[in-house]
Amino acid sequence: MRRFFPIVLLLPVLTAGAQAETAPLFPPVSAPVDFVQVDKTGRTLTLYGAGQPLRTYRDIQLGDAPVGHKRFQGDERTPEGRYVIDYRNPNSRYHLSLHISYPDARDRAHAQARGRSPGGDIFIHGQPNGFPGRIAGDWTDGCIALSNPEIEDMWTLVPDGTPIEILP
Repeated sequence: MRRFFPIVLLLPVLTAGAQAETAPLFPPVSAPVDFVQVDKTGRTLTLYGAGQPLRTYRDIQLGDAPVGHKRFQGDERTPEGRYVIDYRNPNSRYHLSLHISYPDARDRAHAQARGRSPGGDIFIHGQPNGFPGRIAGDWTDGCIALSNPEIEDMWTLVPDGTPIEILP
C-alpha cells in the first residue's frame, strides 16, 4: 500500500507594512548602451557603453543553421555584419523583440542577383509567449533568442538606433 504525504509549502511571512526584498536580477549599468556586439561562435551578446563592456548575456540561441551569414529567406541562418536595432515590438509572438535592420542594400543585391529573397524579420527576442522556461538549443529562423529576463533587461537598456555588430 502506498502512503501519500502532504506537501508543505513554506512562504515568507510579512508583517503589516513590510515588503519582501529581492536583489535585482541584473545590476545597474555604469553608462548608456551605445553599441551591441554578438559573437555567434562564443554564444554571447555584449552591451557596450563608451567603449566599455557593460553586460554580457551568455548561451544565446541562434537560427537552426547557425554557421555562416544569412543569405536567403528560409536558410535559418543568423546574419553577420553591421546593422542597427531600429525598432521594438512589445506585442511579438515571442517575449519582447528588438528588430535588427537586416537586410541591408548588399544583402538585397546578393539575393536579387540569384533570383531569391534575402528574407527579413530578424529580431533579438525572448522565448515563445506562453512557453515555460527556455527552449533547448538553436531553434529560431535566424533570430537571436535570449531568456525572458535577459530580453527584459536588454529592452530597458538598448535604445532604438543602436548599432549592432554580429560576428561569425
